[in-house]
Amino acid sequence: MSLKEGFVNIAPDFIVKFCAGPYVAGDSEEAAIQVANHLWQSRRVCSTIDNLGEELTTREEVEETIASYFRVLDGLKEQNYATISLKPTQLGSHESFDYCYESMSKVIEKAAEYKNFVTIDMEDRNYTDLTLSLYKKLRKKYENVGTVLQSRLFRTEKDIEELDGFQAHIRLCIGIYLEPPEIAYQDKKEMKKKLLVLLEKLVEKGHFVAIGTHDEALIYRCLELLQKKKIPPQQYEFQMLMGVPRQKIQDKLIKEGHIMRFYVPYANDWKYAVAYCKRRLVANPAMGIYVAGNWFKKLLGKK
Repeated sequence: MSLKEGFVNIAPDFIVKFCAGPYVAGDSEEAAIQVANHLWQSRRVCSTIDNLGEELTTREEVEETIASYFRVLDGLKEQNYATISLKPTQLGSHESFDYCYESMSKVIEKAAEYKNFVTIDMEDRNYTDLTLSLYKKLRKKYENVGTVLQSRLFRTEKDIEELDGFQAHIRLCIGIYLEPPEIAYQDKKEMKKKLLVLLEKLVEKGHFVAIGTHDEALIYRCLELLQKKKIPPQQYEFQMLMGVPRQKIQDKLIKEGHIMRFYVPYANDWKYAVAYCKRRLVANPAMGIYVAGNWFKKLLGKK
């Protein structure tokens, strides 16, 4: 465990919860829907709504998670600016592949009723094979489902090759989980260089790519590649975490006709929001500094 991991892990939950403010929509489906609606109406920012919670261990918890996603979908109804994201470990992977597949199918079918889309999030290395196997099986039956690939993992080029035969919808990002050097790059510069290589491979094969990054220089390099390859705007979008201070480039991308989508999480139980924010703080300690700075500005009456 690194020094910063140790520091974040011993931080009191109430402090982490305070830091969660800009990054978590709230503690209910209604709060997430309200945020998604506001983002679209005020800035034309799209959303993918995620119910925070991993490694659930009972069928009761899984069924409640499914019900929560149903409430989100019923609240969103049919629109073209907010989708949902979910995880295998919150939908039955603890029990079996088949139970997880069945649980995900329920959410995907419900989403299809509203012409909505579902992304299967990628968790740590212990679930990469499971997630991709679930995705491939689900994609054979449903068109409204995508998943995530991470540029930090050595295996990702091979995983792209194994998508042949699918017209996949892929969120391409560095990845938040810290993985060992045996299977993953450790240098962020290498991860970013690899993301460009993977983006090129994905678009050349005709896949839709949601490019997840907050790095402005990398965004411009991605745009340069997309323009060079003459990839139409309908084949890609950009994604960021809600709360990260990048409004200038976000608005610029939207003005230029690119889709900008925020990851909008909510937590029915705040322990899951705390766990989420601890992972974010480990990956990006500047997040805590940014939140603290905003808090002091408010305290001093400054905007």
